[in-house]
Amino acid sequence: MSDSAARDRDAVETESAFSHPAVAPDATAAYGDHPDQVIDFYAPRDGRAGAPVVVVLHGGAWRAPYDRLHVTPFADFLARRGFAVANVEYRRGSEIPQQRGSGPVAGRWPETFDDVAAAMDALPGLLAAVLPQADARRIVVTGHSAGGQLALWAAARHVLPEGSPWRLAAAPPLRGVVALAPIADFGTAVELDVCSGAVGQLLGSDEDFDARSPYADPAALLPTGIATAIVQGRADLTVPQAVAEAFVDAAAKAGETVGLTLLEDVGHFPLIDPAADACAVVAEEIAQLAW
Repeated sequence: MSDSAARDRDAVETESAFSHPAVAPDATAAYGDHPDQVIDFYAPRDGRAGAPVVVVLHGGAWRAPYDRLHVTPFADFLARRGFAVANVEYRRGSEIPQQRGSGPVAGRWPETFDDVAAAMDALPGLLAAVLPQADARRIVVTGHSAGGQLALWAAARHVLPEGSPWRLAAAPPLRGVVALAPIADFGTAVELDVCSGAVGQLLGSDEDFDARSPYADPAALLPTGIATAIVQGRADLTVPQAVAEAFVDAAAKAGETVGLTLLEDVGHFPLIDPAADACAVVAEEIAQLAW
């Protein structure tokens, strides 16, 4: 396929994914005092009790303009598949010009990671309070793009360097992680300039980047001992296949097997688009870990 045709297909896929109206949650609960420290909850649409929980971490290059609303149709899609869903919001970058550039800044350090850690720690209690039909013993974390990085990170907090405020003493009680076109290997992402330098904006440049990478790069936090699968479109122009493959290779070198499902003729956004066949593949990958 020519570059022009690939870009045209990417545009069509993106338009489709963002064409769905936002779906209101069944409940929303705060895990902190900041307005972005909230989780939207979706009950399983079939009314079942003991439903597995899917934690959704949205993408958008960790940048403020992209919030959890764009993945609410995906959350509803999973709820219609019998899952209880927790759609997490977290603090993202700002658009302050003096903060490393004139465009939207990717992420906040350390607030983005503070929030994901706090949300995951608060989740069992919030589920008991607002979604009692959910089974907090069966949790799968999924995330798309930058959210895929956060999902992998959330499952790796027990292998963070000593002294990290986010480190857990033991592995988090998760059934697994399904990362969707994740920014999973920072070195490769930087080489490919994924999301216009988002990784560099997230961590900072030079000394900050080198100091912070061991605390944030999923490829540096291996092995985790937690079942991990990646779903990736071969035609992804936003987070290319090479990024996922680099993470899988890093896991193998660490003695861990990571599942990698590569979808032909699929780009970045069909993975979270309920109208796309790829979204059904994602739901099945989650089900294999959850049930």
